[in-house]
Amino acid sequence: MKLHFMGNYHGNSASLPAQRIVDGATPFREPSEKRMVLVVNIVSSIIFFVMIILLVVIGNGPSSINIFGFVLALLSIVPHELLHAICFKEDVYVYLYPSKMMMFALGPEDMSKTRFILMSLLPNMVFGFLPFILFLIKPSLSLLGSMGAMGISMGAGDYMNVYHALTQVPKGGLLYFYRMNTHWYMPKSR
Repeated sequence: MKLHFMGNYHGNSASLPAQRIVDGATPFREPSEKRMVLVVNIVSSIIFFVMIILLVVIGNGPSSINIFGFVLALLSIVPHELLHAICFKEDVYVYLYPSKMMMFALGPEDMSKTRFILMSLLPNMVFGFLPFILFLIKPSLSLLGSMGAMGISMGAGDYMNVYHALTQVPKGGLLYFYRMNTHWYMPKSR
């Protein structure tokens, strides 16, 4: 993997790296970029609300909400994208998207469905589910519970990518990013 930090992305998808469009490739059936940001924010908010309820119910009431855990989750944004990046074998590009308060990593290489799903979920497992599971085991770890609650909700866009991969890509399909869109295709038999 060769990491390239590209700085700010200003919404011009033509400026993003892209491999060739593979003949017969199918783009994910998903909302437009603008609508996707709205959907992801709504899903993220719903997940966060549910996670806060779990945090309070499982923990020690409202005192289980730990502001420092939320700060840790926000500070995990860069390592989150780096965990996405290590799942690429070739060049991977990391961008800040200030107007949408996002950061993202993408690379124009083919991936198996399994690697795509792992790439999508790895940061959420490390910075969301793992800390929250530790909190479930020991509810006094409210710092980890709060970090996990927010970390899980921050993965809404990644969960949508996994949903699209599971519901649209047949077994044996390969996926790749083409600018801000994900495409899949069936490789020709060898």
